[in-house]
Amino acid sequence: MSIFRLNHILALGFIATCLTMGDSCYVYGASLDPVLPSVSENHNDGSKPLLIEGKHSLYQRIITKPGVAISQQPSAENTQPIEGFKVFYVYQRHKNEQGQEDWIQVGSDTQGHVVGWVPVDKVMNWSHTLVGAFTNPAGRERSLFLKTEQDEKQLMTDPNAAQKAKELIQAATSENPGPVVALEPTTYVDITKNFYLLPILDAQQVERPSGPPLRLLHVVSAPAETGKNQANASPANLRNFKANLVFVMDTTISMEPYIEQTQKAVKSVVSTIQNTAVKDNFRFGLVAYRDSLKDNPGLEYETKVYAKPDFSQPLDAINTSIAAVHDAKVSSKSFDEDAIAGIKTALDEINWDQAAGRYLILVTDAGARDATHPNSITKLGIEEIRQLAQSKNVAVFVVHLLTPAGEKNNDHKKAEKQYRALSQFGTAGSLYYPVKGGTPEEFGKVIQTLSTSLLQQVANTTGRPVAGLKPEDKTAQDKAAQKQIQVVSEAMRLAYVGKEEKTAAPDVVSSYTTDRDLTNPMKKSIKVRVLLTRNQLSDLAQALQIILKTGLAGRTEPQTFFTQLRSAFAAAARDPSQIAKAQQIGTMLGEYLQGLPYKSDIMNISEKDWLAMGAIAQRTVLNNVESRLRLYQEYQAHPDLWVQLSGSKDPGEAVFPVPLEALP
Repeated sequence: MSIFRLNHILALGFIATCLTMGDSCYVYGASLDPVLPSVSENHNDGSKPLLIEGKHSLYQRIITKPGVAISQQPSAENTQPIEGFKVFYVYQRHKNEQGQEDWIQVGSDTQGHVVGWVPVDKVMNWSHTLVGAFTNPAGRERSLFLKTEQDEKQLMTDPNAAQKAKELIQAATSENPGPVVALEPTTYVDITKNFYLLPILDAQQVERPSGPPLRLLHVVSAPAETGKNQANASPANLRNFKANLVFVMDTTISMEPYIEQTQKAVKSVVSTIQNTAVKDNFRFGLVAYRDSLKDNPGLEYETKVYAKPDFSQPLDAINTSIAAVHDAKVSSKSFDEDAIAGIKTALDEINWDQAAGRYLILVTDAGARDATHPNSITKLGIEEIRQLAQSKNVAVFVVHLLTPAGEKNNDHKKAEKQYRALSQFGTAGSLYYPVKGGTPEEFGKVIQTLSTSLLQQVANTTGRPVAGLKPEDKTAQDKAAQKQIQVVSEAMRLAYVGKEEKTAAPDVVSSYTTDRDLTNPMKKSIKVRVLLTRNQLSDLAQALQIILKTGLAGRTEPQTFFTQLRSAFAAAARDPSQIAKAQQIGTMLGEYLQGLPYKSDIMNISEKDWLAMGAIAQRTVLNNVESRLRLYQEYQAHPDLWVQLSGSKDPGEAVFPVPLEALP
């Protein structure tokens, strides 16, 4: 196995990532100090930052270390302290009389707004803006940050690593830290709500006596806000924990018995808690969906919000609101319906911010019409809608009715694959609940159990138990479902407590860790994201628009696709010399995507590949491009997702940690 060092800082989550090529596995690591050009090697008139060596549009950036001071000249005179872990662009690199680099001139953006000079030993070069993000700790152990590389290696290779990790956590929490520098907070640090940086200084893959190899990471941590790392909010705060449970229901023809069972389940829960204290913590909503009216004009509506969770209204108001729900009176033209449109409506039109528990239950007997269909309402695919739900911390449950009609249409396996992917939620796994036979009676049992179980978790969180509410665990499947629901609800609680207690990432300067739970290496504790600015995301969206438009226009003459693509990108003011030589689509996209640790659908497609894949595969590629384009538009439409790192007032310099899975 070969290990290659890359000349850029990588963040937690991408370390020693293997790309299988035949029987070989190539492992990528990261280095803190890449070789960057000095002032004499990269001339600059001061109006723009220095370019990264070998790049044409990617600028050098640094992260300041704690204790840094800034001055207006490359000297230690008249310095002023500034915050550590701020991100700046590099405008000049100064060398002393011995030819050694000693000062760096930094700016807040790419428009010439220079801030001053900082000592070179007080910064970290950061060429690729990959960052790590803690996964929700529900269902796994906390991450340990140890003092030395040797400490971490010994722990990772210990035959009893799981037990040893638990002992270290217990000792550290008992004020006997030993080799432990810091612990991951017990509550959830949501990177989209309390931004933090976790750059990696170095990484290596460590083989173990048994089990798969693990990744040893040398990291620095920098919470953007200070806060407390407490395990529990006060009882008063927990009593204020609120939850939304929104049903997204297929209401096409033949769904009337299931609609009635859902109405019955809601009435039952309302009746149970109507006169209890927990009635102030739980509200229902219901969104109905059918299909595109272009395809089925007689369906009455595509999506419709029948009820929104509303804490200003009495709990039983939901019964009146959903009494009018009924199935369609005409058949759809295809078996699949537009479930993605229903979920999108629920994500957009429900006020999820009013609740910490965010649960969505999709009820359907058919597969989801995806972005490849010409009459898709949203032009989003399963992965894109999952990303949107994840950005709002909404857990998506899927109750899939395995009816004889679905079996007759060979729909079950395809739909199951879709819904297992859609309903993935952290360590809980897939929240997919098939109803064998698809009978209304069996469905009624499942929906009643789900509703009651989620309410039970809310009652437990708030400390307001409801007598007789606990659902029965009759089968192994029931027990497994209860365990899943408990993990999901614990994740919601940890997110709520983390927000209420303003939990911060561990405040450590340098330490060693791994991106997996040592007690169960199948569970990931840290995921990788890439920081993109608004300008970069807009640029990427423009690039995808060019690819989509050119691909659609050249369907009759696919052999001209690359020629037309090069012309279109050149006209869009991209580097003409690079575009003219482009042999793959990825060369025409932004340089910030090159070398990132993800498997791209389009980056590596060459002209030869494009012609060889045929019309159907080409159309699939273009559909995926369109889905990603819609996702980026959704990111851009939510200003609360964006963070300013360097004090710039330019909104185009705000950043959002985009999941690697969301890249093209």
